[in-house]
Amino acid sequence: MKRLVILLLVLTAMVQSTQAVLKEKDLEQTLSVLRSELVERHQELSSQMGERRRQNQLLMDELIATMKQSNQNSLMLYSQKPNYVFDLTYACHEATELYQQFQKQQLPFRTFLEENDVELAKYDSLINSLRHIPVMLLSQQGKTDCNVCLTLATNIRHTLAGNSQQTASYMQFYEQTEQLLKRQNDYAQQRYDEIQTGIFLNGSTPYHTILRHFGEYWSDMKWAVKQKYTMSDTIASEKERANTSQWASIWIFGLFVVIAFYAIIATLLNQLVFRFFLPKRMHTQEFMKKRAIIIMATTTVTFALLAGVFLRRSDQNFLAMASNLLIEFAWLLAVILISLLLRVNGDQIKSALRIYAPLVVMGFIVIGFRIILIPNQLVNLIFPPILLVSTLWQWVAVSRHNQNIPQQDMFYTYISLTVFVVSTCCSWMGYTLLAVQILIWWIMQLTCILTITCLSRWLKLYGLRIRIDEKPITKSWFYLFIYKVVLPVMGVLSVMISIYWAADVFNLSDLCWQIFRKHFIDMKNLQLSILKMCMVVNLWFFFSYFASTLLAFMRLHFEHQDPSTATSREAMSRNVLQVLVWGVWLIMSLSILHISLAWLLAISGGLSTGIGFASKNIIENIFYGASLMAGRLKVGDWIEVDGTMGKVQQISYTSTIIESLYGEIITFQNSQLFDKNYKNLTKNHGYVLAAIPFGVAYGSNLKQVQQVVEEAVNNLHHEWMDPDKKVKSVVTTMNDSSIDFKLFVWADAPKKSYVVSDVLRCVYDTLGKNNIEIPFPQRDITIKNATELLGTKKD
Repeated sequence: MKRLVILLLVLTAMVQSTQAVLKEKDLEQTLSVLRSELVERHQELSSQMGERRRQNQLLMDELIATMKQSNQNSLMLYSQKPNYVFDLTYACHEATELYQQFQKQQLPFRTFLEENDVELAKYDSLINSLRHIPVMLLSQQGKTDCNVCLTLATNIRHTLAGNSQQTASYMQFYEQTEQLLKRQNDYAQQRYDEIQTGIFLNGSTPYHTILRHFGEYWSDMKWAVKQKYTMSDTIASEKERANTSQWASIWIFGLFVVIAFYAIIATLLNQLVFRFFLPKRMHTQEFMKKRAIIIMATTTVTFALLAGVFLRRSDQNFLAMASNLLIEFAWLLAVILISLLLRVNGDQIKSALRIYAPLVVMGFIVIGFRIILIPNQLVNLIFPPILLVSTLWQWVAVSRHNQNIPQQDMFYTYISLTVFVVSTCCSWMGYTLLAVQILIWWIMQLTCILTITCLSRWLKLYGLRIRIDEKPITKSWFYLFIYKVVLPVMGVLSVMISIYWAADVFNLSDLCWQIFRKHFIDMKNLQLSILKMCMVVNLWFFFSYFASTLLAFMRLHFEHQDPSTATSREAMSRNVLQVLVWGVWLIMSLSILHISLAWLLAISGGLSTGIGFASKNIIENIFYGASLMAGRLKVGDWIEVDGTMGKVQQISYTSTIIESLYGEIITFQNSQLFDKNYKNLTKNHGYVLAAIPFGVAYGSNLKQVQQVVEEAVNNLHHEWMDPDKKVKSVVTTMNDSSIDFKLFVWADAPKKSYVVSDVLRCVYDTLGKNNIEIPFPQRDITIKNATELLGTKKD
């Protein structure tokens, strides 16, 4: 209703038409046109009077209701006792929440008055102009139009002045309400600061001191309980007291009766459904093992629905507050039970329930304390022993059942035991409210964790069922968005949400929100807070998903266009995309953290010279890398550098990785490839020219040699030879013992050695088959003085 009133007021201020006439044929024609427009404006204001009265009445009703509520909050706020922390935080929360709601719905009084003043000034000038028009210069019709225009303008001016006066009175009443709410909010903030100091710094009396003076504290506790929960002597009957306050003890007692009643109804309904309406085919062995837990889970959900439908509709403030807390606890219990049903088998379900039982019971106790607004004296006296018993209970449950539950639940249970120990130590040291906050935080955090775990497990099972890994990105992008963005973001937010809920249970949500927004680093060029860091981390998940998904779409496009260059184009796109996407993320993060770009430029300017010299090689490699990825190389190409042949595995902006023929992985800086004049062996068609030498003896028919060798090699039909290019041979030289040839063969670059081997074998066989001699080095030895040598031998 408030927003509707605001919208109507804004529209009313905006629809005020501005009468304007342009230069007509003469003065009489101008007066005639002005008369028509003033008649239309006067009729418009007259028709709006009824709607304006209704709007004004709604506005006044809203302001009066807010004023009444603010006065009620002031009585509640200023009458609270400092040692009733739960009562005081509830009153402070009501005051701050009303002030924040009022601030969010600022009414545009000043804007309306300013626009109305402009209208009034316009009509004052118009009336003055009409009065000073010389009537003797006008025709009879002109005089009539002038008088009518003057009358209409005067009436319109009176109406606008009345509206302005009424708006000014509303504005005064509005400002009084705002001042009252602000005083209450300031007082509530002071009390919040005191509560915060008491919880986190000062604490209360250590429990060993309470035990030494137990009688005194016991008497003090009985007096506080009697004062809060028993009837006053001045009130004749409980019925009269109940009519006096909605927070009387009769309502507290009645609430627990209603809780028991709804719990019985929910249990009976679920028992009937499972006994008479559940199909027999669902009564499997696994179901029967989990039957009790299933009924507990469905009963909890049913109870939450009943509480939400009946209790939250009550006009009793106590019941409305209590129902919200009960629904939160029911959600906690339902999440734990449903998570166990999804993750734990039937043989482990009872053990798993037992290890969570201490935490659930403590959660109900804490919620119960909050519902009945238990006094501090009672909390300080009974809560430390209850925490100690619950800690021992948790330790026994872990010891007995740690072998029969999943490892994940075991991890959560050890954390629960640690939280119990920390809370117990805090409470016995006197920080009882801090212990309560720590405990309720972990209960809420565990609930969030189990909720996300259930969603993640269900999503993973769904992905396996539909084989999401085999689907293209066009069909899996939404699934990946949920898995890679929504769930991680929920995990980050769950920490803040659990802390906020834990604080909200005790009406400390305003204080919690202030802590989230507080800049624990507050500099001119840097502001860090929990909320801002959470925003930066969540943006990282989103941009990471965006980069990977966009790259997947581009990969699909490249493969559809040209599969042979898809890998290389993808490598280039990945580098460009990462620079763009993460650059945007960086700029947004800098803006969120209030890091000034001018400050960064000033710092980088001082280091620019040194950075420039240090990064010379880096910049050079980036330049050559962009040149390579632009088309000179692609992943899968075979290149040769310094006599080393290898296959390109990866190209980045700084380096290129190749795998050599011998299996080594070699990384070259991009600038090195250009300095060493690398050879791309597969850029054109993937074949390289191999010149294979062979020789024949003198006296051979050279034409026949060329013919038989070329024919034999061309008929090889080798899989690693270019089928479109025939083998050719040429005579190269006449050596001492042979006439040498070269046989030119186009071979697949990485298989060149195999092709040369097969071709040489073919040449050898062909020459032998055609009785063509293949020479080898020979030497003729001439022995001088042979006769003398022979004669010496005879002697």
